[in-house]
Amino acid sequence: MNKLAVLISDGGTGSNMQAIIDAIENKILKAEIVIVVSDTPDAFGLQRASKHKIPTLIVSKKDNLTELLYSKYGVDYIVLAGWKMIVPAHMIDTFENRILNLHPGFIPDTIDGVVSCPDGSGGEWNRGKFTEKALQHFLDKNDSYAGSTVHFLSHEFDFGPILKRCFVKIESDDTVKSLYDRLKNEEHKIYIESLISLCNK
Repeated sequence: MNKLAVLISDGGTGSNMQAIIDAIENKILKAEIVIVVSDTPDAFGLQRASKHKIPTLIVSKKDNLTELLYSKYGVDYIVLAGWKMIVPAHMIDTFENRILNLHPGFIPDTIDGVVSCPDGSGGEWNRGKFTEKALQHFLDKNDSYAGSTVHFLSHEFDFGPILKRCFVKIESDDTVKSLYDRLKNEEHKIYIESLISLCNK
């Protein structure tokens, strides 16, 4: 049984983590969340973890999170779910190709590549943009599709080996909120599918 650590902050509702919990409890995903880590006690996801009796941990910048996850908890995969703190280089090295991140854009397979959307148009990478700004960028560019990418974290910012992508058709009357409501459902699916591909072996 693969051991997961889910890292959260106070920027969201913890819905990605809830999707993982549901997949485990429904026996779709063969894994166990051994710890939910937050950089603040105000993260709503902590309430979700507590409801499902999952251990939680509040850390600060001075804590050696890499050592805690590696030695104390024996984590196999780290799942970033709205984590705001910078992931240090030594953590990326220790957990090489084992830290999953969800990026609101189309990360290419190569650093100089471009992702093709279903209609053949080029997908926005949205490098360096967080959720709301990334979605607004899709709209500002009059793109045909919005989407997200699940990838392994690397030393290159917003880049790394790709696990899954999702594509959501942009409607003419879409707002950031309406687009995000549809995209979030697809993000949940590709995060779970990515974890299944790693853990259900």
